[in-house]
Formats: sequence, structure tokens, C-alpha cells
Amino acid sequence: MMQAMILAAGRGERLRPLTDSCPKPLVDVGGQSLLWRHLVALEQTPVTQVVVNGAWLAEQVFAEVARYAQQAKARLPSQWQWHAQLEPAGGLETAGGIIMALPQLGEQPFWVVNADILTDFNWSVMPQTLAEGMLAHLVLVPTPAFKTVGDFGLDEQGYVSAEGGWTFSGISLLSPDLFKGLTVSRLGLAPLLRNAMAQGRVTGQVYNGYWQDVGTLERLAQARQDVQAR
Repeated sequence: MMQAMILAAGRGERLRPLTDSCPKPLVDVGGQSLLWRHLVALEQTPVTQVVVNGAWLAEQVFAEVARYAQQAKARLPSQWQWHAQLEPAGGLETAGGIIMALPQLGEQPFWVVNADILTDFNWSVMPQTLAEGMLAHLVLVPTPAFKTVGDFGLDEQGYVSAEGGWTFSGISLLSPDLFKGLTVSRLGLAPLLRNAMAQGRVTGQVYNGYWQDVGTLERLAQARQDVQAR
């Protein structure tokens, strides 16, 4: 069974004052929340279990998951499950939240997606397993205009390096072994990925379709315009 996690615990400081009363994953774009859009996309994949974490205004996040689960129950196989993970106040950051969710995510590689992106990424082109010895597979996108430099590089063999002109999309396939020996704490994902890259254990692919980081009020406005224009 394929597992996935939607990272939905962020505070959304740069989207204030909107996110003072609405958690970032529930920001409306074209009549649907970002979180709802990700749940719809994952429904069309081999995934049968989804973990959604929450910290800031988590009760609203989990209520959205419950509404979606109730609506989807009639059309999905009985093995489909949605899990809500409540994190401590302030959240655990990306890696910390994933480590907390590992008991639910199982022992096989799992997909992860940031809730605060808008994309038409086709999950059918996403690997469901990692090559032998690999710890992660990342989806990279062309670096958008609002960034001065990219996050990572990608060589001709498909290995990701710690420096380069591509931006991490927030979509990945991760091995539980990436977090081996770590305990639940506030911890970002990037340092773990960079360490794995130094060992040559991260692969990647480039996605050239629509992708938008909905991290500021300006980018939210652009995302809404993009959806309206489609």
C-alpha cells in the first residue's frame, strides 16, 4: 500500500493577517482550499493512506480532512484511510513532523507534499519506490522569479546535489531510513536531504508544468488569478 503525508502544520506568517484566523492549508483558491486540492489529487493515485499534520489552528485543518473523508468514503475502497496528526504548539517543522508520523507511514518509502503549493503535477509520473540505496527522490521545478537562487542541482544521471539552479517543489518520495536514529523534535528537512546528497543518495526529476508556492499574499493573489484563467 502506498502512503502519503501532507505537511499542513505551518503558521503562514507571510500570509498574515489572513492566516490569523485561517490556517494556510485552508486558504481558498478558486473555490477550494489548497489542502482539499491535494486530497483530490492523491485520490487518483495508488495511495490508500494519507497523514495530515496540523499545529496552528489544527482543529480547522482536521475538520477539512474529516469533511473530505466523509464525501470520499462512498467512492473509495474500504482500505482508504486519513490520519490527523496533532503537533505541539508551534509545530515540529518539516522533518520533525514526518518523524512523528513514521509509525503511521510504515516501513516503505512514502510520498510527501507541502500543503502550501498549487500545482497540476501528474502523480502518475512520480516513482512509488526508490532505487537501491537511495534515501529520497525530489521533484524540482524551474526557479521562480521571486527567488534569487535555486535550491539544488540535478546531474545527467538524475542525482541531486546541494547547489544548483532548480527549486524544490515540496513534492518528494522519502525513505524512513532518512530519519533513522532521530527522535521527534523541531527539525527541518533540508539539512537531512543535503547530508543524503553528500552521500550520493538522492535522485530527482524536473517538472515543467504549473507550480506556484502560495507563501505570500502576492503569490496567493497570483494563484487565484491563474486558477480563474484556466
